[in-house]
Amino acid sequence: MNIVILDEDKIAASNLSYSMQQDDYNVTVVRSPESEIENIKKGKYDFVITDLIFKSINGLTLIQNIRKACDVPIIVTTNIDDDIQKILALEYGADDYLIKPYNILELKVRMKAILRRKKAQVNEKSEIEIKFDDYTIKPIGRVLSKGDTNISLTGKEFDLLYVMSLNPGRVYSREELMTKIWGYDYYGDARSIDVHIRRIREKIETDSKNPKYVLTKWGLGYYFYDYRNNGAE
Repeated sequence: MNIVILDEDKIAASNLSYSMQQDDYNVTVVRSPESEIENIKKGKYDFVITDLIFKSINGLTLIQNIRKACDVPIIVTTNIDDDIQKILALEYGADDYLIKPYNILELKVRMKAILRRKKAQVNEKSEIEIKFDDYTIKPIGRVLSKGDTNISLTGKEFDLLYVMSLNPGRVYSREELMTKIWGYDYYGDARSIDVHIRRIREKIETDSKNPKYVLTKWGLGYYFYDYRNNGAE
């Protein structure tokens, strides 16, 4: 597996690179991310490990630019221990977020979980298209459209919408959604699910405060309305 480490911290990057090479990974260390963005977008790497702190580019912008072009797994490793930054990083497309200093063995476990989850998503999604009212969800190309108009979703927003709409009427707890979308042994803050749900509602609901499609089961979690039975549970 080809891994790129984007980090201006020379010691941290070198230690991580050495550990990864012991597991026979091919590792490239880059301290100026701009020079490698195009290679990442073109699929040169199978995994991206990145900090958020760079002199020449905003780390969140970096993640967003990569995610718009490809679905390569991304883990953030950073000194920024801030809930808002963490939520934004996940919102913009990161698959996980670790605070430095961290246990490299934990990082490797999380990497494997992300890879398993992405493999399972490919197998699960197949070519099943979902239609409800004027909307169509197409897993191939990861497109949500209303009539002839495409609606822009982030990767995580699309995954959440697709997972819930595959099983309309089924209630998912926040933890279960975190497990399905971020990996089965994800250790993150389940409150970020609320942020993603709110943004999905803002994009597909006529009235996001009185949703028709993405619904709340108070005390339990979220579910997608049962379009097979005209919304009846």
